[in-house]
Amino acid sequence: MNFTQLALPIFEASVRDYHRWDDVNKPVQNPYPVKSIEYYLYLKNWIDTVQWHLEDIIRDPLIDAAEALRIKRWIDRSNQDRTDLVELIDSYFLDQYKNTAVATDATLNTESPAWAIDRLSILVLKIYHMQLEADRTDADPVHRDACRKKLTVLTEQRADLSTAIDQLLEAIASGKKYMKVYKQMKMYNDPALNPVLYGKR
Repeated sequence: MNFTQLALPIFEASVRDYHRWDDVNKPVQNPYPVKSIEYYLYLKNWIDTVQWHLEDIIRDPLIDAAEALRIKRWIDRSNQDRTDLVELIDSYFLDQYKNTAVATDATLNTESPAWAIDRLSILVLKIYHMQLEADRTDADPVHRDACRKKLTVLTEQRADLSTAIDQLLEAIASGKKYMKVYKQMKMYNDPALNPVLYGKR
């Protein structure tokens, strides 16, 4: 089984599970064993799904300013959680391939496997929501037709990205490519690195 054949159904299940309640405050109920790769994939998409809806909520033109600030800070925490989880998934791959003999002419990729998987998770979300728009009975035919066309493109992107991820992992497994993972080192959340924060001390 290719890795994306494992990941895609988990991402889709997470999206479906969230929309049973459609509530950003609903705690995640991860069905997979803790610390398994399946657990991390499900949690990754759950974080993405909650954040998707937080981004919708904060764009309400009538939102209270204090509530908007609360949600903005929630989104910031969510982004940090998402980044930490991507790095954790990359650590899984580093461990998987730690004994691989790397070819002398092996090359690096522009992004790590987990950051590509991050994009795949978000594509699953886009497809889910574009399908909803394409099926809306209260929208006019022009809107639905435009959404159906976008859905076709998104579906093609999902197939292409899945192929690219699996090809990358195969190349790493065979030693044709090698992984290097750099921590994101986000500065705006760090009280020691954000001058607005350390200036307040």
